Amino acid sequence: MSGLLISLGACAASDTKESTGQYVDNSVLTAKVKAAIFNDPTLNSSEITVQTFKGEVQLSGFVSSIDQTNRAVDVAKGIPGVTSVKNDMRVKGSNNPFYK
Repeated sequence: MSGLLISLGACAASDTKESTGQYVDNSVLTAKVKAAIFNDPTLNSSEITVQTFKGEVQLSGFVSSIDQTNRAVDVAKGIPGVTSVKNDMRVKGSNNPFYK
């Protein structure tokens, strides 16, 4: 009986860990956001990374303009199940210290 309780405890979610169900849900959300970004002709999907944790999507990578960052955020927000979007994308260019 105690082995069963330990096994169930390993599947429980916490503030820093996802349950098995949440992991699957977040994997599906990540795939949907990636597909939506890929299918948007104004975005270069190869330079945008998508990660999801408990419904919060984090976008990172490099884009060519502020308009592209805004578009990627809007695309991600439009996916059902996304609770929030964190924008960590950087605009590439000679004036941007984050892009070399």
